[in-house]
Amino acid sequence: MRTYLVVIDESPEAEIALRFAARRAVKTGGNVEILALVPQMEFVQWGGVMATLEEEARERAEALVTRAAGTLFTESGISPSITVQQGDGAKVVRTMIAANDEIAALVLGAAASGPPGALVTHFTGADAGTLRVPVMIIPGSLDIAAIDRLS
Repeated sequence: MRTYLVVIDESPEAEIALRFAARRAVKTGGNVEILALVPQMEFVQWGGVMATLEEEARERAEALVTRAAGTLFTESGISPSITVQQGDGAKVVRTMIAANDEIAALVLGAAASGPPGALVTHFTGADAGTLRVPVMIIPGSLDIAAIDRLS
């Protein structure tokens, strides 16, 4: 089954990318995989503090994907796969794509203003042609009607 991998965070452009991926999945009979990344924590001398910070970051990411999955199911009827991973975003994405032959595209949202995020920069830079799937960059300036029309 064709799966659209969407990397989400708390940004508005992530919501737009998720909506686009959901609409494409509905139209193509596919599915959506939602990936939330938990950033690597800087080393903290006190291990208990670091463990607490890491746990809080994981809980925020899990709450984010749970909300996103609920919204996706309500709007499209798709029950997405959910992954929460800690680590370098680009490496996690590459590993997921390599491990799952059903992933047909990586869908990322681009900020409506300001510099692009780390993943957009990475996958449109020197490594742009190295993935086995297309990268879809969804502009954060699109409204719902435009997303629905384009997807």
